[in-house]
Amino acid sequence: MSTSASVTARRLAAAALAAGTLVSLAALPASAADHRPSRERVEISAVQADSPGPDDRSNRSLNREWVELTNTTRNTVNLDGWTLEDESGKTYTFDDYRLAGRATVRIHTGVGRDTRTDLYQDRRAYVWNNDRDTATLRNDRGRLVDEESWGHRRHHGRPADEGSWGHHRHDGRSADEGSWGHHRHDGRSTDQESRGHHGHGDFRR
Repeated sequence: MSTSASVTARRLAAAALAAGTLVSLAALPASAADHRPSRERVEISAVQADSPGPDDRSNRSLNREWVELTNTTRNTVNLDGWTLEDESGKTYTFDDYRLAGRATVRIHTGVGRDTRTDLYQDRRAYVWNNDRDTATLRNDRGRLVDEESWGHRRHHGRPADEGSWGHHRHDGRSADEGSWGHHRHDGRSTDQESRGHHGHGDFRR
């Protein structure tokens, strides 16, 4: 076979392979596309699911319940249209906010004035349950960016009250690679007592 014929054959083969890849991607169901991890490197870096002190639903108490997001890249990420949601569907939507590179923002539950480092959901009731809940972060296309769970049974059957948090990272690794210690602000573990709303939460990576 001549050199030109060999080059032509390789080009045809490459074109066929590319076409096959496009067909395969198009054939993916919408649900599969929705659950593919996003490329944005923004993570749920900390959660305080139980505000310290009595759960009196005061604005002070509500604002001591929060979720932190950290941009692990050097570049600013535009969070406009992104959502932070709990298991019951209560959703906070980011409005025209940009998270600087290597920066962290704290999203409080109660009412307040938004700043570069603190955002407020402006709610009059708690969002995050202590006994079990999941914080889910999605981008403006609805694609999963990161997810943080607590109080659920781990995938190999050990209950979460044995000291681990079920954490699903956007890069596909689970928090079993580093378990969370869970303690209440009064020093007791949550399996010693069950409360209607909260039992604790400041857990970090």
